[in-house]
Amino acid sequence: LESELHREKHKRRYKNVLRSTAYTLVVVAALAVLAAVLWMPVLRIYGSSMTPTLSEGQIVVSVKGSHFEHGDVVGVYYGSKLLVKRCIATAGEWVDIDDDGNVYVNNQLLDEPYLVEKAFGECDLKLPYQVPENAIFVMGDHRSTSIDSRSKSVGSIDMEDVVGRIVLRIWPLKDIQLVH
Repeated sequence: LESELHREKHKRRYKNVLRSTAYTLVVVAALAVLAAVLWMPVLRIYGSSMTPTLSEGQIVVSVKGSHFEHGDVVGVYYGSKLLVKRCIATAGEWVDIDDDGNVYVNNQLLDEPYLVEKAFGECDLKLPYQVPENAIFVMGDHRSTSIDSRSKSVGSIDMEDVVGRIVLRIWPLKDIQLVH
């Protein structure tokens, strides 16, 4: 009788530990999903407009925020698509691009060490262009192929459509590093 009682206690204890572990895992998973959606969205890169900085298939983590610096890599919504581009200018700043692809913000040449080649690309804006209030001007790193704020169809990105600043590449594992 004593061994049967011991076995029943053990079985109850095992069920309680199992139930507690399952509840803990569900709560942790829910918190991780909530953090990923509200604070640190995880994005997958499609296309080649950000090469060599980011390549197709890579997975990155972004941090939500509303203050961006020149050169920050940002995720933005464009219609139903998610684009990853580089912040070139913020609200009120003037953007000009010469025929060689040199970018000027407020008449100052923008230092762009992340570019492999400069290109004027597809630009149908009237330059110089002033970024509207509550918006940012974005361009891809692969300027000859990138469709970005230089095109009237995309234009400046409203701050409501900015997902966040891309801070970390997490996939593939061999390429984990901060994104500059």
